[in-house]
Amino acid sequence: MTDFDDLADLYDALIDWPRRLVNEEPFYRAIFERVGAGRVLDAACGAGRHAAMFHSWGCQVEGADISPGMIERCRREFGESESLRWVVRAFDQPPADRQRFDAVICVGNSLALAPDLAAVRQAVEQMLAALRRGGVCVIQVVNLWHLPDGPTVWQKCKRVRVCGRDHILIKGTHRSGDRGYVDFIDLLIDSETVEPRFDSPVFLGLEAEDLARVAREAGARRVRCYGDYQLAPYQRAASQDLILVAEV
Repeated sequence: MTDFDDLADLYDALIDWPRRLVNEEPFYRAIFERVGAGRVLDAACGAGRHAAMFHSWGCQVEGADISPGMIERCRREFGESESLRWVVRAFDQPPADRQRFDAVICVGNSLALAPDLAAVRQAVEQMLAALRRGGVCVIQVVNLWHLPDGPTVWQKCKRVRVCGRDHILIKGTHRSGDRGYVDFIDLLIDSETVEPRFDSPVFLGLEAEDLARVAREAGARRVRCYGDYQLAPYQRAASQDLILVAEV
């Protein structure tokens, strides 16, 4: 699994969080209301934006991430209390607290950063095991199969100021067989010089059928797959996202 400590602020700066959360909020509210979610686990919380949003709704939330830097950043930005906790933990490890959650999410393509399908299976098993009966798990990954095999699809180019320094950030994605790559370029602008930095983390191409089967074998009673947060049917060749909703 990839640790984004070194580039966390830069990756985060590329995301239009207000727009993203407005797009996703109705989806989560509907699911949480249906299952009566009061206790929520974000199993790969990253910058903590989803966890903080759920906490603002009155939920008791635990945000977990494999990156100590990300967790420290969450604590600085959102604070910590009895109802909002941050812990360093990988998504394939069980929560230390034996009390079950009403909802578990693993989004932002995090599960696709697992090294192989066996690790995906273990992670899904741990997430579903953390749920109480009737709880729900939401997993979102990039649908690799809508990308052409070969060329990079460039998606973003943005000038940002991070930690008092100017950067030009460029992000794209490409597919090579059953693996995807996030192509990331950071151009640090310092007076008359430009200091480039490059990154290309790899992620798995997960099939909807495989992910659904893993969830069912881990104990899910009901599994559905969507292509976006508006509940469009998942289409392998066209959907940008693969969103799995599994109820136990």
